[in-house]
This record gives sequence, structure tokens and C-alpha cells, in this order.
Amino acid sequence: MHIEELLPGLLLITPKVFEDHRGHFFESFRSDALQNNGVSDEFVQDNQSLSNRGILRGLHFQLPPHTQSKLVRVVQGSVLDVAVDIRKGSPTYGQHVAVELSGKNHKQLYIPEGFAHGFLTLEDQTLFLYKCNKYYAPAFEQGLPWNDPDLGIQWGIDHTTLSAKDELHKAFAEFESPFTFTS
Repeated sequence: MHIEELLPGLLLITPKVFEDHRGHFFESFRSDALQNNGVSDEFVQDNQSLSNRGILRGLHFQLPPHTQSKLVRVVQGSVLDVAVDIRKGSPTYGQHVAVELSGKNHKQLYIPEGFAHGFLTLEDQTLFLYKCNKYYAPAFEQGLPWNDPDLGIQWGIDHTTLSAKDELHKAFAEFESPFTFTS
């Protein structure tokens, strides 16, 4: 398993895949590998979504005391997965990372607390899985607009299908972050 830090605390995980005439095998989760890279989360909830091409979910986060870190991956299809650093005092505050995750490349993204997260499905029937270190708390959920010009995310689309709640997020310029960066 290869783990690379993309932004402080944000990790790209590429498993070692063993392929032969029968198919393939890889370890999709190793607590010790994450702990060796500074992740001490105990994941308590697994989530799964199925979406067709062009669906955008996000950019979501939960407020304290229900902040969440996530370990995300795609089992089938592909997504453009985006994480935005929203931790005050972070050297990368307001910056984002966009990574393609797919059922073919088997890559995963560890997204720590203090990041907004979203993804755009690139194929029909995309199956997206993620582990969370805290339970979903809808009263503490917030988000940022997917197309906020201050974030500068290049999704590769001009419009998308959104949920009603994703159309109501405040602009990043108006956002007062409750998250603080700790090194």
C-alpha cells in the first residue's frame, strides 16, 4: 500500500493490486498503515451511493462537535473526487485537491476533519463507498457551492444535477470556518 500526503493530513492511498487469470486481489483497508501515516480514526459508519454520470454530491462537511473524517473509494465506475481545506490557519486554507477515483485504479482518499468534500460521477452506475469516523448528524451538516469561483475547482462541466440542499450553500467568501489547523 502506497500512501502519499497531498495536502497536510489529506492522503491518497494506492493499494498493491495482485492480478492473475482469476481476477485481482488487494487490501482495501489497513488500520496499521493509516496509523503509520498519522491517522488514528476509528471508523464507525460505512456509507454507499449509486449515481449515474454527471451527478455532483457536495461540497459537504459537518460542524463541531460532529466533524467527520472520511475514507472514500469507488468500487464501480469513476468519480472526480474533491477535498477543500477549510481549516483556519492552514498553509493550504481554501486550496483543493481533485483526484480521479475509480473501480479500475482502486485509489482511495483519506479526508480529515476540516475539509469540505464532494464528487462528480464520470460514469453511469458509479458505486461510491466511504467510511466515517463519526455518525451522520444532519443538523450539523453544511456545505460550500460546488461552482464557487473563489475555490476555482475545474469540474469539467458547466451544470449538473444537485440536491435541493446543495443549491443553498453560502459562498466561500462568506464562510466563517469553525475548524482550526493543528500541525
